[in-house]
Amino acid sequence: MIPAGGASAMLPLLVSVPLLGGLASFVLGDRGRWAALGALALNAVLAALLLAATRAGPLDYALGGWSAPLGIALGADGLSALFVAVSALVTLVAGVYSLAYFAGGSATGRVFWPLWCLLLAALNTLFVTRDLFNTYVAIEVLGLSAVALVTLAGDVTAVRAALRYLLVSLVGSLCYLMGVALVYRVHGVLDAGALARISGSSPLECTALALMSAGLLLKTALFPLHFWLPEAHASAPAPVSAALSALVLKGTFYVLLRLWFEILPGAAGPGAGTTLAVLGAAAIAWGSLMAARTPRLKRLVAYSTVAQIGYLFLLFPLLGRGPGRAAALDAVVYFVLAHACAKAAMFLAAGNVQSVAGHDRIDELRGDALPGAGTQFAFALAGISLVGLPPTGGFAAKWMLLQGAAQAGAWWLFAVALGGALLAAIYVFRVLARCFDLTSVLAGREAPRLVHVAACREWSALVLALAALVLGLVAGPLLSGIHVPGVPR
Repeated sequence: MIPAGGASAMLPLLVSVPLLGGLASFVLGDRGRWAALGALALNAVLAALLLAATRAGPLDYALGGWSAPLGIALGADGLSALFVAVSALVTLVAGVYSLAYFAGGSATGRVFWPLWCLLLAALNTLFVTRDLFNTYVAIEVLGLSAVALVTLAGDVTAVRAALRYLLVSLVGSLCYLMGVALVYRVHGVLDAGALARISGSSPLECTALALMSAGLLLKTALFPLHFWLPEAHASAPAPVSAALSALVLKGTFYVLLRLWFEILPGAAGPGAGTTLAVLGAAAIAWGSLMAARTPRLKRLVAYSTVAQIGYLFLLFPLLGRGPGRAAALDAVVYFVLAHACAKAAMFLAAGNVQSVAGHDRIDELRGDALPGAGTQFAFALAGISLVGLPPTGGFAAKWMLLQGAAQAGAWWLFAVALGGALLAAIYVFRVLARCFDLTSVLAGREAPRLVHVAACREWSALVLALAALVLGLVAGPLLSGIHVPGVPR
C-alpha cells in the first residue's frame, strides 16, 4: 500500500482539477473553453500517472488527514485507474471535437464547458471515492450534469428526453440512497473497505443491495429499464451522446460491480447473477433488433448501446468463485474499455454525418454526400469492434467472455455472445453499405454540395476508433495489474 502524500496525492487532484477547469470556463466566458480544455489535458496526464502508479499497488488518501470512518477516504486500484483513464481519454478527445461543434462565442458553448468539466469531476469522484454516501453525491452530480448537457440540443425533443432522463435519474438515486441508509442501519459505517470486512448476508443487507442495485440498473439502462436511453442519447448533441454512452452508463456499472463483488459480496442471492445474465441476453437481442430496424443513425447507435450493455451483465454469473472468473473479470474490463472508445467514436462520426447531410435518415444517406474518409473509416473501425472482429478491443473482450463461459460450462452464454455478434454485424453493415452508394456519380448527376466539417471533428472520431483497435493489440500488458477484491484470479 502506497502511503498518502506520495502518488496517492493525485487522487484529490482528479476531482479538483476538472472542478477548477469548469469554474474557470464559467468565469472567463468566451475564452473559457481553452481553460476547460487545459483542465481536460491536465486530467489526462494525472490519469496516465495514476494508471502507472497503481501497477505497484493500490493507493489510499485520507482527506484532511482524517481517516475513515470519521473522514472521507479516497482510493484507487488497477480497476478504478482504468476507468479514470478511459474517462480522461474520451472527455479530452470529445472536448477537442466540441471546439468546432459548438461555435466560439455561442451561448450554448459557454454553458457546455462548465457542465462538461462537472461531468468529468463527478465521474472521477465516482471512481476514487471509498464511501457509499459520497458515491451517492457523485451519482447525483453526474446525473444532473448529464441531464443539463442533453438539453443543449435546444429542441423540444431533447428537452422532453432530458426531463424523462431527470425523472429516471432521481428515482434511481433515491433507490440507491435508501439502500445506503439500510447499510448504515446495520453496520454504522459507510466506508467501502470496512464494509468489505464486516458485511454478511442478513435480510437487511440483502434488501439494501437489492435497492441499490435497482437504482443503479435503472441508471445503467439494463433491459427492460432502458426505456429512457434511446431518446436521450439520440437527441443530445454528438459529443454529449458520446459521453453518455461511453462513460455515464459505465460509472453506475462500476459502482454495481464494486457492490456485488467487493463491498456486499454475501448479500446477493444464489440466482441473482443468473437473473442479471438473462436480462443481459434479452438486452442484446432487443437492442440489436431495434438498431437493425430504426430509420435514424443516432438512434441506431443508441439502441446499439442497449445491446452492448447486456454483455457486461452476461458475465455476472461467472464472477463468483467458480471456474472462468479470471477470464470473466478481464472480459468485463475490456468490454468497458472497448465499448467506451468505439461507441464514442460512432456518436462523433454520426454527428459529422448529420452536419454534412443535414439529417441522419439512414435510407437517404449516399456515399457521395457523406463526410470524408476519416469519418467513414472511424465508423467502420468502431463498428467492427462492436461486432467483435479481430484485432479490435471488442474481439479481445468477446474472446475472454467465450473463454470464461467455456471454462465454467455456461454454454448458453457462449451461444448468446456469438448470436449477439451476428446481430451487431447486421446493423453495423447496414450503415456501412451506405458509404458505397454512389448513385449520383454513376448516374452522371452533379454531386451534392457538401458542408465540410472541421478537421478536428474528423480526427477526434478517428482517434477514438483507433484506440478501440489498439486495445485489441495490448490486452495482455494492460490487464496484468487488474484485481478486484472478491474476484480472485
